[in-house]
Amino acid sequence: MTLPLLKGGKDAANYVGRFAPSPTGPLHFGSLLTAVATYCDARSHNGRWLVRIEDTDIPRIYPGSEAHILRCIDAFGFIPDEEIIFQKDRLDLYENVLAELQAQDLVYACQCTRKMLGSNHIYQDNCRNLQLPFANQAIRLKVADVEICFTDRLQGQHCSALKRDLGDFVLKRRDGIINYQLAVVVDDYLQGVTHVVRGADLLDNTERQIYLGALLGYPRLDYMHLPLAMNDQGQKLSKQNLAQALDINQAPQLLQQAIHALQQPKVDTDHPEIMLAQAIEQWDVSRIPHQIELQGHYL
Repeated sequence: MTLPLLKGGKDAANYVGRFAPSPTGPLHFGSLLTAVATYCDARSHNGRWLVRIEDTDIPRIYPGSEAHILRCIDAFGFIPDEEIIFQKDRLDLYENVLAELQAQDLVYACQCTRKMLGSNHIYQDNCRNLQLPFANQAIRLKVADVEICFTDRLQGQHCSALKRDLGDFVLKRRDGIINYQLAVVVDDYLQGVTHVVRGADLLDNTERQIYLGALLGYPRLDYMHLPLAMNDQGQKLSKQNLAQALDINQAPQLLQQAIHALQQPKVDTDHPEIMLAQAIEQWDVSRIPHQIELQGHYL
């Protein structure tokens, strides 16, 4: 089943990539790895590169983090091909899609709290047939009993039996916050994104997004999930684990470190735009480690 929702992504280049950070804290070295990989992969395909700030979870926005993201994009020599968009300015778009899904009886209201669900991360259809009113409730997508598979450019084939492995998933929280799964699918389509390059911590989200995109009649995307930079305690670099904010005064050195971590040929330490141009010319995906975590420790 397909839905006649928002009309077409853009008829743009054959390759459209994006860097989509969340402003729940300042950018760190793991973010820089993703920015470098998305940028070089897009440019090496003569494609377009977009930036999207994924800030639908407004209560979790860390003060000053959006400004830090914008400063880093400039300081590290990244040049977006379009104006940067902010998801918090696009909430009506996501609500329109939810309304269409509701009209097709593909979603339902759920009153379950985390406490009620306990430690079971796979939703067991508790509210699917209760026909609860949608106001002030979470909204879940009805997932069919199907297997979704895709071939990742680094991680190989990845499959999930949606009903068994994931269950019905939330598109809008009961506090009114639009869930990542919905916003990313809608925006990738509307921006004409063709290739998604991101961290391997998001690998398990992909089958959900492929399934939702198929319901909406959106084209399937190409995926590449990068190995994660880890700290000395074996944790992935993240805002929650207090990873150091990128220092824009050390942009050339940090850029060189990111290129090296991705096992790309060395570039001359110079102005970031010149370094990126050299990295693009030498870009070779086959050199990136085909694993979930990078060897070594990062700050």
